[in-house]
Formats: sequence, C-alpha cells, structure tokens
Amino acid sequence: MLKVQEIRELIKLVDQSSIDEFVYEHEGSKVKMKKNGPVTVTAAQPVVQAVESSPVHVAQQAPVQQASTAVAQETAQVPKTETANQADTDNLHKITSPMVGTFYASPSPDADAYVKPGSKVTKDSIVCIVEAMKLFNEIEAEVDGEIVEVLVKNGQLVEYGQPLFLVKPE
Repeated sequence: MLKVQEIRELIKLVDQSSIDEFVYEHEGSKVKMKKNGPVTVTAAQPVVQAVESSPVHVAQQAPVQQASTAVAQETAQVPKTETANQADTDNLHKITSPMVGTFYASPSPDADAYVKPGSKVTKDSIVCIVEAMKLFNEIEAEVDGEIVEVLVKNGQLVEYGQPLFLVKPE
C-alpha cells in the first residue's frame, strides 16, 4: 500500500504533467487519478443529475489579437492598489491543500495552533492537519521561511489545491 506522502507526490507529478488520467495497481491496491478537463455534453445521454452536479467547461477559441486586446483592457481597469497587493503575493510561496478535507490549525482543540503569522518554518515543519475520511494528514511547509498569512479558518472545509498559507521564503 502506498503511503500518504507517496500519493501526494504522485498527485503533484500528475498535476504538473500533460497526462489526463493515471492508474497505478500493485498487490491488489489501485490508485486512479483524473484531471478535470473540458466536459462534453451530448444529447444522447440525458443524465440531468450529473450535468447539474459538475461544472461544464466550454472551450472557446478566439484570435490571438482579440485575446491580447481583452487582457490589456482588463489590466487597464485594475486599480493600482490591487496590482501592488498582487505583486506582494506573487513572490510568496503558497502552501496548498493536497486533498479535500477539513482544515485544523492545531493537533487538538485545546492545543495552540501549529503556526500563526510571523512563525518561522522549515520545509519539514508541520503547519496544519487536513482530515479526510477520518484520517488526519499532517501538512508540511515545503519551504523554509516565515508565515505571512493563514488563508483559512479552523474547521473550514478545503478543496484540493486550495491555498492554506502564504509563506515568505528565506
């Protein structure tokens, strides 16, 4: 059976690659990963519930010249303060959730949080726990640095890839 850290690494590799689906079978265990891609809806399959529960992405093609003009117009409309704030967060590392689950800032309800803004962390430091299916998964910082901001509240449901912390790398 694969360890949680090994599964996390597989998720990262699949996410960064161009493959859409990955299946791993070993000694009766099976791990299957699929990327969310464009969904095609056909009239031959009237499955209303599936269409309502999952978002439908429609790929649109536009000439490059029109797309770059639209981006330039959107950029011109962004206030300078938002652009400055975005520049500040662009150089920060985001610690993201490796799975869907419940975020916990501390190891138990009566204990102090693992980290708070201003805390120094190393890449092996545990910053929180994400509970998924009654399993408590310790999330590590992944970088050496200082916690700048905690982006989620204790007990909040988090999605795969959702940013949890902003870290100023050292």
